[in-house]
Amino acid sequence: MAASIFTFLSDAQSDQLLANGLSSRAQADFDPLPVVKLFTPDAGVTWLLSEIDPEDHDTAFGLCDLGMGFPELGCVSLAEPARLRGMLNLPIERAPHFCADKRMSTYAKGARSAGRIQA
Repeated sequence: MAASIFTFLSDAQSDQLLANGLSSRAQADFDPLPVVKLFTPDAGVTWLLSEIDPEDHDTAFGLCDLGMGFPELGCVSLAEPARLRGMLNLPIERAPHFCADKRMSTYAKGARSAGRIQA
């Protein structure tokens, strides 16, 4: 993917997300580790992203928590978090010390039980 156009993703994260997107197409039961955790410091929104669509680099897949108690797996436009701002008008941030220790399905199961992402 070369340089990421989304400043909240490092080049290495963009490359891994794209590689996971390619693997997802090849393996029906693909269940990767999340690559990056994004959050809004002032709006209670969190994303754990695991892959980017290889044909549409704006579309990512992951666990999305809009802070309403119903986290879910699904696709998200990366342009959406890029422009999202909370009450203090702060941009999204990447959790710098996030290191996935579970597969995406395990994070999703825990999030559904807790009503929020726990990562």
